[in-house]
Parts: sequence; structure tokens; C-alpha cells
Amino acid sequence: MSTIQKRQKVVKSHPGLSLKQQCKLLEIHRSGLYYKPKGESLLNLKLMKEIDRYFLEHPYYGVERMTDYLNLDLGYRVNVKRIRRLYKLMGLQTIYSKPKTTIRDKTNYIYPYLLKNIKIDQPNQVWQTDITYIPMFRGFMYMAAIIDVHSRKILNWSVSNSMSAEWCTELLNDTVEQYGTPKIHNSDQGSQYTSDLYIAALKKHQIQISMDGKGRALDNIYIERFWKSLKYEKIYLNPPNGGLDLYQKVKEYIEFYNTKRRHTEIGKVPP
Repeated sequence: MSTIQKRQKVVKSHPGLSLKQQCKLLEIHRSGLYYKPKGESLLNLKLMKEIDRYFLEHPYYGVERMTDYLNLDLGYRVNVKRIRRLYKLMGLQTIYSKPKTTIRDKTNYIYPYLLKNIKIDQPNQVWQTDITYIPMFRGFMYMAAIIDVHSRKILNWSVSNSMSAEWCTELLNDTVEQYGTPKIHNSDQGSQYTSDLYIAALKKHQIQISMDGKGRALDNIYIERFWKSLKYEKIYLNPPNGGLDLYQKVKEYIEFYNTKRRHTEIGKVPP
């Protein structure tokens, strides 16, 4: 049983046992559950929710434009420094289309983007992964997921109150254990995915490494579409009240997404 599966078992275990007792039985550390939301001031939590909603629709909005939107359209009085900090805390990276006349310095790419002009016609050919901020009734958490690009199936996911390389690597290894290895793994250039730990895991499994170009709007589009669906169809409608509630809501939605929700891009059928 993988570590992620053990954590999920704790969530569903008998309420008569304490969290400490359940963790001891399953040989995992209590702190590894990652289910305690992170806190911020009430103002910052409100701002983060506003930013998250607007950024989903306008991912090309940088810090200064978002600050103008919050102040001029919504009536807040906040400065660029605060919004820049919240962008970093939420893991947001502005995306935009690069002019074709622009010649990028190849050394800016940690690894090249391998998906351009390739035909993706089978499962386990390409996986994409990403991390997103999840607003909650009180506080916030992060969620990581891995999607199979051909089928659009969410293969695996996890929630955490930190964006560590160890957490992302654990999710990758657990997914490989369940589904085997893909030919190509695509991610952004976030520090988790460019870490020595994560890269070593990809190389160990002999997976080709593909990374988005910085600022490229469409490179990781499939997982981005999933985030939008999850938030608009589940999270925003009923904000989770605590980490375990978040876990249950995400679990319910992914079961729906993977088995019942029809996807236009694959012929209006579920994954």
C-alpha cells in the first residue's frame, strides 16, 4: 500500500480510533497527513479568493493589473507589494502568448517542451501535472494532480498545506506504482518539478522530461482546464470547511469527473 493510499485510509477509518492511533497502525507520521489548512489574515483570504476567481478567467493578469482590478473594480485599497506576495503564496505565474518574432535564450529552459506537433493517441503516452491553490471556508490549501492527456483521466491527486518537492515526488511515485510509466511527463518550471529530487524520480523511471516555456499559455492546458472545472463546479459552490472536508469534496468530484462528466475534446464521453 502506497503512502498516499495509507493517508486516504486514515480519512475513512473508524472514528473510535484517534488520529495518532490510526497513523501508528498504518506506519505513517501524523504530520504527513497534510490536512490542516494554512491561515492568513481575513483581508488576505478575501483577496486570494478574488484573485483566484479572476485569474482563472484572465491568466495573463500580472500583479500590477490585478492590483488595479482589486482597487478600481472591487473597491479594495491594497498595494502592489501585498498582491505580489499573495501571487507567490498562491503559486500563480502569469501566462501570455509570446510573439513569434521573439527568440528565447535556450538556457532559460530547464528541459525542452516536447509536446509540440506530436500526436497523442494512447494512454500513458503523456502525463501532465500541476499544483493549484484551493480556497476554503477558513484558510486555504494546495492540490496537486496528474492527468493522462489522451484519456483526460485524473490518475492521481493529493492535497497539502505546503508545496514541497517531497510531496510532489511522492505523488509521482505513487502514480507510477498504480499505472506504470508514461513516455513523457510534462510540467511547468516550478521549483518542485525542477528539484533534484523530482528530476531524479523521473530519470529513475526512464520518463522523458518535458517542461512548459515560461509564459506559454497553452503548454499545460489539459490540467489547467481540470482546475477550472473543479473550482467552478465544486469548490466555489460550497467552500470546504477544513482539510478532511476538502479531501472528501475533491474525491467526490474526481469520481464524477472520471466516470460521468462528458468531455467535449474526446467525443463527449467520460474518460
